Amino acid sequence: MTPEALAALHARAFTVQRPWSSAEFADLLDSAFVFAVGSDAAFAMGRVIADEAELLTLATDPQHQRRGLGRMMLDAYHAQAAERGATRSFLEVAADNFGAIALYESAGYKSDGRRPGYYHMQNGARVDAVLMSRALP
Repeated sequence: MTPEALAALHARAFTVQRPWSSAEFADLLDSAFVFAVGSDAAFAMGRVIADEAELLTLATDPQHQRRGLGRMMLDAYHAQAAERGATRSFLEVAADNFGAIALYESAGYKSDGRRPGYYHMQNGARVDAVLMSRALP
């Protein structure tokens, strides 16, 4: 997927938080540590440094949600992160993103803490980030 395609899908999926631009995706993908897995309907992007993986973002086109694509992308991210040597994965998610939190919990993630007011929503509100992590096989 190109940075432009990733940005377009991200914009369709992220309507409350600011979506990432194609330049931001291009900058991330320029790093040897960053990888993306997915298709035109959904993707996950992560970064592996040493033995830790960070899920940077996960997006599913709204027209394709509720079909298991998010879980498939999360599983593909876990597999790629483990192939790159990661033994643990972590992420942060908006505290009011209940669907994403349920997905992550169903995949074995546990809450590790919060960052108060971390996310700046497009309407000006601030929302806590929930920090989550899990071991990788």
